[in-house]
Amino acid sequence: MDQKALKKLVESISKTVRSFKKSEIECLIRLFHSLVKGTDGRLNKIGLDRSAFQDILHSIFGMTDDMLMDRVFFAFDKDNDSRINVNEWVKGLSVFLRGTFEEKLKFCFEVYYLNGDGYISREEIFDMLKNSLHQQSSEEEADEGIKELVEITMKKMDYDNDGKISFADFERAVKDDRLLLEVFGPCLPEAQKCLDFEVLAFRNILTSGF
Repeated sequence: MDQKALKKLVESISKTVRSFKKSEIECLIRLFHSLVKGTDGRLNKIGLDRSAFQDILHSIFGMTDDMLMDRVFFAFDKDNDSRINVNEWVKGLSVFLRGTFEEKLKFCFEVYYLNGDGYISREEIFDMLKNSLHQQSSEEEADEGIKELVEITMKKMDYDNDGKISFADFERAVKDDRLLLEVFGPCLPEAQKCLDFEVLAFRNILTSGF
């Protein structure tokens, strides 16, 4: 790995990601490099595809919900090129590992609006709840129960009564009750998993060149 290119990339990312020290950013870049397995030095031109990223979410962060892992991928993939590049990797992990409440709130909302229109619809809530609830009853009975949960959720979160949940609705509801942050399914890793990851990623930080 070209040290000059690495240092330049660290400097660039550090201007937009404030939650990591430069030495930590370097470690995350090196980890990214090892995960994608092979580069010609153009560290910002390669990336993790959806399958590789979901493997990381599952093996490192303990996530198991395929639908939500898919949505987390799209939340990381800011330029929508179906690959997570090194900049997106570090920025996404900054939310995972050290994000403020506001950053995590925005991240969860972005995961939950499935069609990309900036609103969470009744249909999306139904699909997410159905995906996360593994009930033993028949599918018809389960669907009726989920429809009731959807209506309860709408009454609690749709403050402007327009039949969908905007970011303003979501923000207000979560600030009133922080347990609602991941109301439609776990899309953030558990705190212990984050700590374990930091130990893995930053264990050689004392040997960093920064």
